[in-house]
Amino acid sequence: MLTQAEDRQAQIIDLLREHNFIDNRTLTERFSISVATARRDLAELEEAGLLRRTHGGAVMLNQVAQDSTNAARLVWKQAEKVAIASVVSGMIADGDTVLFDAGTTALEVAKKLADRRGLTCISNGIDIIAELARVEGRNIYAIGGEYTETNRSFWGPLAEQAIRQFNVDKLILNAASIDIDRGLVCTVSPVNASVARAMIEVSRRVIVVADHSKFTKSSLSVTAKIEDIGVIATDAGAKSIIDAAPEKLRKKFVIAN
Repeated sequence: MLTQAEDRQAQIIDLLREHNFIDNRTLTERFSISVATARRDLAELEEAGLLRRTHGGAVMLNQVAQDSTNAARLVWKQAEKVAIASVVSGMIADGDTVLFDAGTTALEVAKKLADRRGLTCISNGIDIIAELARVEGRNIYAIGGEYTETNRSFWGPLAEQAIRQFNVDKLILNAASIDIDRGLVCTVSPVNASVARAMIEVSRRVIVVADHSKFTKSSLSVTAKIEDIGVIATDAGAKSIIDAAPEKLRKKFVIAN
């Protein structure tokens, strides 16, 4: 028979599966417990490997070991990606040089820029280059390197070398996960992170695009600190997680409704 604490902790996991994030206040009100008890429950569940604590609450633990294929990601959180892309497209000015990281959310941004002719565009993603090439009057540069079929893109030292030849106004950067508690933007592998850091180095303003599911995952390699990013554009599903973050991080986020 479960103890009262074990039963409560099982219900906490059920709530997290439903909502992805839960804060301490919700726990104290739902279970009529103190903040100290709520924190102890979360600490025990984290120790058991069932969740990851964040500032003011917890998220489900979901380690991203490798990228999903583009085909799979194209239909995942599609409405959210389109909303994010609408917001981000408004951050791009005529005459900008824009570097697109390979990924399906960045691809949606490229689609939103379909009628913008006065842009110089750079990408390591085949699908993004193909989308950008639909419109005449653009300068387009493709980053080469080692090809990966997973997200139809080029990575590795050759890609890094090519990226460092440019001087970029805006970078549209994807993320495998956003760790608000540690203040980190992360990706799935050191190779991906190295290419992403090269992109950041040559860019005046970094715009990370990440739907709310990225806030309930963790991944191996650090791309950048959130405080060093210009802005992170996400959807309304991440609002409760962002609201619980420290103020210095909250100001980095733009939420697409």
